[in-house]
Amino acid sequence: MSEPMFSLAGKVALVTGGSRGLGRADALALARAGADVVVTDILLESDASGEAAERYGPLAQIMKAQGAVYTEKTVQDIQAMGRRSAAYRMDVTDRDQVREVFRQVKEEFGGLHILVNNAATLDHVAQLENQSDELWERDLKVNLTGVYNCSKAAWPIMKEQQWGRIINLASVAGTLGGFGQASYSTTKAGVLGLTRTLAMEGARFGITCNAIVGGILATEAYQMSNPKMRERMEARTAFKRPGKPEDVAHAIVFLASEEAGYITGVALNVSGGIELFVF
Repeated sequence: MSEPMFSLAGKVALVTGGSRGLGRADALALARAGADVVVTDILLESDASGEAAERYGPLAQIMKAQGAVYTEKTVQDIQAMGRRSAAYRMDVTDRDQVREVFRQVKEEFGGLHILVNNAATLDHVAQLENQSDELWERDLKVNLTGVYNCSKAAWPIMKEQQWGRIINLASVAGTLGGFGQASYSTTKAGVLGLTRTLAMEGARFGITCNAIVGGILATEAYQMSNPKMRERMEARTAFKRPGKPEDVAHAIVFLASEEAGYITGVALNVSGGIELFVF
């Protein structure tokens, strides 16, 4: 009997920024499709120090303070499905730490087939003259260099297997621009360029690389934003509502599957039509 379509049975996935929101939804969806899933984040429930949250800004601090950190809970949920799973504290800007985590994943799980580069910062909002130089540098390191670091660490494992899927989380801010989001928009546009380059370089090794261009999504962070701003953004979508994290997760499962093996270098909009001329 053949496997069902979009089955990820026998595959090992790693999701960065998996403590909540999109990352958690992605990890659970990959596990439901049959994959063993490694969940990484700078925040773990068992880490009481709060040091990482302090380093990475107000949003991380708020989530830590409110208990909205589910890295280890996600692992427990995946294990309850009968899949293998593990949580690692990993800072995507720390190359030595990234390399060590990927080494451990290969050793403990036997390989790595799917990388979802989800970790990102999204709390730096100011017009150009008020942009923080420090937060600009932080956003470049996390949102863009972090994708580079993790992809580079996964690359030799995937080359050796002659099979890999790298899926990067971009944003409509990277394709349309974002008012008051100079650093975020710039990094997400950069992710799209990196995605296309990795797609070209990876094809000969059976590695595909694609990007999800997300729109407004009803994550914990989105619910904390200004209600009037949310209303304006939702009105720009064709559906007049935000998407769900699962909308992105389902697209990721497809791009990670065998059935998507001839798709690479794509920037797939999961955005509710926000980029359309909606009125």
